Amino acid sequence: MVMLMLNQTDLTPALFILNGVPGLEDMHIWISFPFCSMYVVAMVGNCGLLYLICCEDSLHRPMYYFLAMLSLTDLVICSSTIPKALSIFWFHLKEIGFDECLVQMFFTHTFTGMESGVLMLMALDRYVAICYPLHYSTILTNPVIAKVGLTTFLRAVILIIPFTFLTKRLPYCKGNIIPHTYCDHMSVAKLSCGNVKVNAIYGLMVALLIGGFDILCIAISYTMILRAVVSLSSADARQKAFSTCTAHISAIIFSYTPAFFSFFSHRFGGHIIPPSCHIIVANIYLLLPPTMNPIVYGVKTKQIRDCVLRILSSSKDTKPQSI
Repeated sequence: MVMLMLNQTDLTPALFILNGVPGLEDMHIWISFPFCSMYVVAMVGNCGLLYLICCEDSLHRPMYYFLAMLSLTDLVICSSTIPKALSIFWFHLKEIGFDECLVQMFFTHTFTGMESGVLMLMALDRYVAICYPLHYSTILTNPVIAKVGLTTFLRAVILIIPFTFLTKRLPYCKGNIIPHTYCDHMSVAKLSCGNVKVNAIYGLMVALLIGGFDILCIAISYTMILRAVVSLSSADARQKAFSTCTAHISAIIFSYTPAFFSFFSHRFGGHIIPPSCHIIVANIYLLLPPTMNPIVYGVKTKQIRDCVLRILSSSKDTKPQSI
């Protein structure tokens, strides 16, 4: 086992050991197959969505700009963690430098917070589109979209940066083995022999400020949307209005369901649920939304579906005919 190398003055380890999924080390190779498959689907799907939104003039609308933000965020989230997890599963490359660990922690938590914020912005987009359809294009102009997107990103950065300083200040004398596939804030902090109460309280505060605020805004938006849809006189109009929200509702379910399970199981089911289950759910939380969002939006959104079919049909038409 790699020995812990300590700085003589501040007890900062030179590196950590990411141990993968504790208790399931013999099954790492099998666990890697679904992880790798989902990662490939996420990369191809989100890159494809970004290409379509960039190149297709019919998709240059507020809804698709927010979808592009979501796809870019998903690409960063899964690329920050899954390659390292696969290197652990396949090649037993478990070492990660202390500073590299902090960088991974920052990117992972920042962009999961960003994803929550983008889902909230997409709910507001649906609210404006359904409740104020005549003013949709004048309310959500390109400068407004850029400003709210930048604000959401800066909110996540400002709230997550203290994690790195709170983690860096701690003395580490409980070893350097992290029972995880990536550097999660509290998984690293638990290796410290110092007082981590500030870390735990601040982590809970950030979860409430980001997740709690975004969920509240989403709930309010959909309450107003539901009231507007129910008030429509035509059943076809109600169905058409609500059908524009199905992809976004699916994205919310894929994102928040594993997040809620991970959050509450860590705090209330720690002695009941095995650590391996916590780690797998934490990875599903990072992998499931990037994998499913492009599929859901590709299937549920007519404009995206039409663009894909048009590209596929044009590629068939350009193939050389055999003589």
